[in-house]
Amino acid sequence: MNIKLKFLGATRNVTGSRHLLDVDGKRILIDCGLYQERELRYRNWDPFPVAPESIDTILLTHAHLDHCGFLPKLVRDGFKGKILCTSATVDISKIVLLDSAHLQQEDAELKKKRHRKEGRRGKYPEIPLYTVSDVEKVFPLFIPVFYKQPVKIGKSIEVTFYDAGHILGSAMIKIKVTSNGKSRIILFSGDVGRWNKPIIRDPTLFNEADYVVVESTYGNRLHEDSLDIDEILCTNINSADKKGGNVVIPSFAIERSQELLYHLNQLLLEDRIPHLLVFIDSPMAINVTEVFEKHPDYFDREMTKLEEEGKNPFNFPTLKLTRTTEESKGINHIRSSCIIIAGSGMCTGGRIKHHLINNISRPESTVLFVGYQAKGTLGREIVEGKKEVRIHGKMYRIRAKIVQIHGLSAHADKNELLKWLSSLRFPPKHLFVVHGEEESALEFADTVREKMNWKVSVPEYQDEAILD
Repeated sequence: MNIKLKFLGATRNVTGSRHLLDVDGKRILIDCGLYQERELRYRNWDPFPVAPESIDTILLTHAHLDHCGFLPKLVRDGFKGKILCTSATVDISKIVLLDSAHLQQEDAELKKKRHRKEGRRGKYPEIPLYTVSDVEKVFPLFIPVFYKQPVKIGKSIEVTFYDAGHILGSAMIKIKVTSNGKSRIILFSGDVGRWNKPIIRDPTLFNEADYVVVESTYGNRLHEDSLDIDEILCTNINSADKKGGNVVIPSFAIERSQELLYHLNQLLLEDRIPHLLVFIDSPMAINVTEVFEKHPDYFDREMTKLEEEGKNPFNFPTLKLTRTTEESKGINHIRSSCIIIAGSGMCTGGRIKHHLINNISRPESTVLFVGYQAKGTLGREIVEGKKEVRIHGKMYRIRAKIVQIHGLSAHADKNELLKWLSSLRFPPKHLFVVHGEEESALEFADTVREKMNWKVSVPEYQDEAILD
């Protein structure tokens, strides 16, 4: 039995998840994500560390861009194998990848014009990493799978997907390798979700694994109690309304926007906030919400009950869905307060930048962050207290109230990650900590060593481990 694991992304950083498993010469890539940190984006342009055509299969844990966003480039560069994931992940990945291609094409054109005007060259090529045409070539390679139903890859490899409780259709992946009478179980956590969250079911617990690859996004932090989320939303929405300002929420189109609607719907049903117009100003978030409604089989009991009672959080009276650019621009002409939910969640592109331009210098407005802000992103600069930020080539002074809620995160925090690992009856041979900023990953690794006495390492980019 010859098993090698090579770490090609999300190593001491959060984005670009790519883990290559080599089993007796058969190559399986677990996730194929895009790097989003500014200082690491060059890796998206670099040649892939192994020949794309040499990879047999890709296993996709879920449809976030940092897990699936590199697929079009890998396919264009030669990958021709199957991409296995849940049916909801197939549907959401198509939306995410098309949106990514559109944004990249638009950004490339904007950069060209701006650099030409300023008489300079940019740091990155003034072309998109991939186009809509590249994305469409990925679609035929998707193979939907069901939770808990093993899939064979060759003679010796069995792959099973389990609910990760992170976003709709997200998965943890168990790979069982059997050769010469021996077997090894390698468990990839993907992004571990949280318990008792709205809409989707809880993360799956496992009782055995020889090797575990676990994320650590919040490996050194604890989230606020979920009961505080409604209170924070309530306080800030009421405050902005009294001042005559807007509440601008940079939000990820997948899960975060839908969960936010769930909370707002509850507050409106209880009359705890004014019945303001709530705009979902993101074609992608609108499309993803439609995927949610297409897959009610992924819902938890509480969400199913709301639907049965006619209290659907995706269809309350003051909710307005703005698909077109004209509708989006029209929001700026509303004189009364409103709530604007727009992508992207880390303010790296999309319509949120225009809403920030119109609101970030207004003391009466509030910019409310409801998700993780990766190092090097515009969102991170804002939450860290910068006085001025650059948006679309111009500097803007920050005068709006800046608020960040961590309790809405779809990622498990330190204690929840420990809960997930503690379900294993025996320590694995080795635990690999990935998908976290260096400080978070290292601190979580130390916590596991101290509390559980496990063998733990935090891989660096292109590290390789032999799994005996």
